[in-house]
Amino acid sequence: MDNQLYLHPLFQTKVELLSADERVSISYQRARLVMQTYRLTASDVQFCSPRFWQLMTDPICSLDIAMFTILAAHIGLTIGTLSRHLKRRPDFRPLVDRLLRFDTVGIYLLTERGHGLDAYNIETTATKTKDGFILNTPREEAAKFMPASTPGFGIPKVALVMARMIVEGEDRGCRFFTVPICNEREMYRGVQSIRLPPRSGTGPLDFSITRFDNVHLPRSALVADDIFDLSTPSQPLEAWWNEIWRIQLGTLAVPAPWISAIKSVAYIAGQYSMHRCLLGKRNEPTPIITFRTQQWPIVHATAVGMVMGNWFPLAIQQAMDKGVDHRIRHAMSVIVKTTVCRHFQRCVSELAERCGAQGTFEQNYMARIENDGKGVIIAEGDVLTLCIRLFSELLLGRYEVPLPDSSESLLARHAVSLLDENMQLFVSLKCEHRSDSFNSLILPQSQHVIEAIGHALAYSAAVEAGLPKPILDVYECAVIRQDSAWYSEQGGISRITQRIREDTAVSSMLPRLASFLAELDIDKYVTAPIVSDASWKTYLAALPVYTGTAIPEVDQFQAML
Repeated sequence: MDNQLYLHPLFQTKVELLSADERVSISYQRARLVMQTYRLTASDVQFCSPRFWQLMTDPICSLDIAMFTILAAHIGLTIGTLSRHLKRRPDFRPLVDRLLRFDTVGIYLLTERGHGLDAYNIETTATKTKDGFILNTPREEAAKFMPASTPGFGIPKVALVMARMIVEGEDRGCRFFTVPICNEREMYRGVQSIRLPPRSGTGPLDFSITRFDNVHLPRSALVADDIFDLSTPSQPLEAWWNEIWRIQLGTLAVPAPWISAIKSVAYIAGQYSMHRCLLGKRNEPTPIITFRTQQWPIVHATAVGMVMGNWFPLAIQQAMDKGVDHRIRHAMSVIVKTTVCRHFQRCVSELAERCGAQGTFEQNYMARIENDGKGVIIAEGDVLTLCIRLFSELLLGRYEVPLPDSSESLLARHAVSLLDENMQLFVSLKCEHRSDSFNSLILPQSQHVIEAIGHALAYSAAVEAGLPKPILDVYECAVIRQDSAWYSEQGGISRITQRIREDTAVSSMLPRLASFLAELDIDKYVTAPIVSDASWKTYLAALPVYTGTAIPEVDQFQAML
């Protein structure tokens, strides 16, 4: 879908020249523009239709991660949570319609300052009264942490607030409640938003700490099909997971912009390296792309971008397949998020460094997107925590994830071997999964093994799709780099041989590098001025220029000398 959002004035603005609040305001305006462009329905969101995934994977999202953060919570979590109740709760329809038009922003208040990932043990309370509930934050540690709840940007906000439902003095478990937060100008009575300072080097947003003081809610604020059923669930933990069901879908959705970001940084660094020169032999200009140390990170990111771009749509199909065990579908989401995010972190930091001082400036995208990427590692489930849970369940044999046959590729053999190795270790330890031995020896392998599974699946999909051999070879070498010891010990490829394979792969890709960069199909979304001398000169002409007529006092400077 070429909606040409990248040509809209809102996306042509040089945000690095604006104040923090001006940038936050633009992010909200951009979010509304994206919502108006895609015109999602409640059904699109509830069932994650192709149109829903088109929005989530639109490269425009990688241009403004603050905007994507707004949309991910607004669409995926808030509208998504409410959408499945609309049939039995038509009273939610007006609110959902306002959210779909972006007349109101939806925020998702689950985690608390004192609990973080331990969200099952939140302390916010919603105490039943004769006509509804009273919402309270009992202590500072119970304040809702991070979602943007300030009234400073001219748009009403409503939250889904997770609270412990207290009925007749009894804790009946955690439930969501719809809570008006602010209108266009100010907070509603009893709701307090404490704006946090900006996260270092990122696209700013009005992240906040939110507290509640005796906020009266009607009975209809309870997010449930039957608002009169206030019974304690027979399986509280399972009921809690059912309440936060959209988080598991978010695990798959939030890495989507990082695939576009990988492609963008590959394109930026590739184009920069082709025209950036230094004086070589006989004082002739030599493009820095001629150096192998410059070539590797560029071909690496290009290959990763193409392999991840090919795999992600297939992973969506698998994760959304209702005919597959829901645990396996969520496992696929975890594998995808882990693999994409860790590839992103390796590619971006290396490429930004290879662009020297230019790579540290915000207008050239790389430094900012690297910092923004740290947020997605935590969003909709911290990567390491997700891996620990999935890895533990695989070792306990609760289910299996589909893996390519070990004979299919080196990467498949690697993944199968690591999983088997840890299963054997677990058996040999003769311990249970909450033991000290499991914690010390097995859990540290969690992410490494889950990543290996992702590498094998992505590579298998790339081979099936017929991606060019240079791309496959460079991707394989990049993965081998992550566990050189195994490929030497178990794969029979010595370190010197690994280096020679890498050299061959890079050499095979270089003659087609320009065409591979074009095939990333990301150039329309790239605004970094360093991609060409012409774009840099145009950008430079728009920057503030300081001049003056002051004359230095010569005597003063001579005295100092």
